[in-house]
Amino acid sequence: MSNSHLPQSDIDQIVNKISFHPDERLKLFLSLSPEIQATILLHLTKHIQHDIVNSLSDDKLLITLPNLDPDEATDMIQLLTKNRQKIFIPKLNEELRKSVELLSQFDPKTAAGLMNIDYIQVEETDTISDVAKRFKVHEQRTGRPPEIIVMQEGKVIGYLPGHELGFGQPKEEIKKHVQHISTIKHNADYEDVISIFKDNPHNKVAVIGEKENIVGIIYTDDVLKVLEEQESASLYDFAGVHEEESVTDSTSVKVKNRYKWLIVNLATAFLAAFTVGLFGKTISKYVLLAVYMPIIAGMGGNAATQTLAVLVRGIALKQIDLKTAANTLKHELGAGLVNGLINGVLVATVVFLVNKDLKMAFILAMAMIINLLVAAFFGTLVPLIMKSLGKDPATSATIFITTATDVLGFLVFLGLASLILS
Repeated sequence: MSNSHLPQSDIDQIVNKISFHPDERLKLFLSLSPEIQATILLHLTKHIQHDIVNSLSDDKLLITLPNLDPDEATDMIQLLTKNRQKIFIPKLNEELRKSVELLSQFDPKTAAGLMNIDYIQVEETDTISDVAKRFKVHEQRTGRPPEIIVMQEGKVIGYLPGHELGFGQPKEEIKKHVQHISTIKHNADYEDVISIFKDNPHNKVAVIGEKENIVGIIYTDDVLKVLEEQESASLYDFAGVHEEESVTDSTSVKVKNRYKWLIVNLATAFLAAFTVGLFGKTISKYVLLAVYMPIIAGMGGNAATQTLAVLVRGIALKQIDLKTAANTLKHELGAGLVNGLINGVLVATVVFLVNKDLKMAFILAMAMIINLLVAAFFGTLVPLIMKSLGKDPATSATIFITTATDVLGFLVFLGLASLILS
């Protein structure tokens, strides 16, 4: 509902100032009009929203929140402590209070948590004139145009496009203008919501309760927000960064969110170092091995990352699981073999031309082929195993795959060197 009519460039500038100046954040926010405050709140990260909303007095919140849609206002109120919510919600105007109390009953991580409640229920036998009157009443009461949901015996049968109120005859029944609308249960999870929008490419879906009564509407924009959040979370997980971290966080927050991941990675790095240490005598005798070791580790890691990215996407889209992995594993191993041969020949050619060492060239080529096969094998199976164990494959798989390509890559490379060069 917030409609400040600010250009996007101005919104971005204000958001930037508020985000990167924590000491002046509240002062900057309070200098804005309530309408602009509402708009800016929606563009801030979750932790900054939390900071501002909890810093505002009840009186200030009561001025700002009515400029948001009820579902957006509910999201902001849920950032308050439970005790403060109980005190604050009764202070809202009657219309918003009823909406917030209704929306607060539902799990925010379900279809109901995404829905908008700006709708009116009509019967298919109602006339255009009757519906238009109810439409106008809702708009005058809330300041927002409602979706017109058409019912039959208490069940949703479709919706009436708003433009039909202007084109239809006042006395005619609306039944011939009713259009199909998909429905989803209020307790369906986000994946089900995304799936129904993919299967039914409409811009809205009706949310229904236990008795198939209408409880709200989900729009395409709501689903896009969920997809953006999931993509961001996957990206953060992939990099070993906490999903709530943002570019505006302080140094201490960033350290808190990352240090555990770095310690785990450090442990795996020691394992790789231990493997290298087993071949200390060979490396000291053939110093050239140390020069080319990073190539083996780097290529294995890059190849594994490519495979992991494809698998995580496939898992997210429910295209693959551990039971159906055989064909994918076969193709990934095939790709690993071919890419290993290509890169193995290239690296062997360079080594031979530069160092005039045929044995070293052969060792590098074989190590390259084997490590890219290792990358394909672990890059395919590890995320699927993690998923079957109930773990997030993007979060947990990276460490195991990197460890495999580093440790086995060094083991193969240095093991072959010990056998062939001795």
